[in-house]
Amino acid sequence: MMSTGHLDDKADPFDLFRSWYDEARDSSLSFPNAMSLSTVRPGGSPASRMVLLSSFDSRGFVFHTNYESAKGMEIAAFPRAALLFWWEPLNRQVRIEGAVERTAPEESVAYFARRPRGSQIGAWASEQSRPLPSRKTLEVRAREIEARHKDVLVPRPPHWGGYRVIPSAFEFWTGREDRLHDRLRYDRTPAGWASVRLYP
Repeated sequence: MMSTGHLDDKADPFDLFRSWYDEARDSSLSFPNAMSLSTVRPGGSPASRMVLLSSFDSRGFVFHTNYESAKGMEIAAFPRAALLFWWEPLNRQVRIEGAVERTAPEESVAYFARRPRGSQIGAWASEQSRPLPSRKTLEVRAREIEARHKDVLVPRPPHWGGYRVIPSAFEFWTGREDRLHDRLRYDRTPAGWASVRLYP
């Protein structure tokens, strides 16, 4: 589906993102909050994977993971990242670049408490990104952790929590006929957000 109308280069990028995100949530997408997260490995090579956006506001874009995972270690070494949203039914994508910081512990605790119990158990069971001897090993660990927390709340693991990407740049792209697409970039400056329209 090709988009109609033109990108408004006077809009605040957070407001524009919220408008597009709301439309994506109202579309046929199963996971409108799915996004590609790119980090930098030691030596400078990029690494990308799909994660889920937990929340966003004027401070930035939050996702949760194991701090000791590959992405967690990469962020610790070089705390910058790029996000990419692709909403195929709307023929739109959004790129976001910026610094990364951990969210406050109380934010992570509150989010963890809202997760399904199975996901809470999984956060304890998985030594994310490390070699796994067999699938059975993971399943046994999960059952042991479930038994250990029978009839009690599952606490947040100390190695699990949120990261916030604080945007220094946004790029909004929407598909057009004849590949005459719309691209609009915003860069954070001391005076606020500066926008520039780009050739497709």
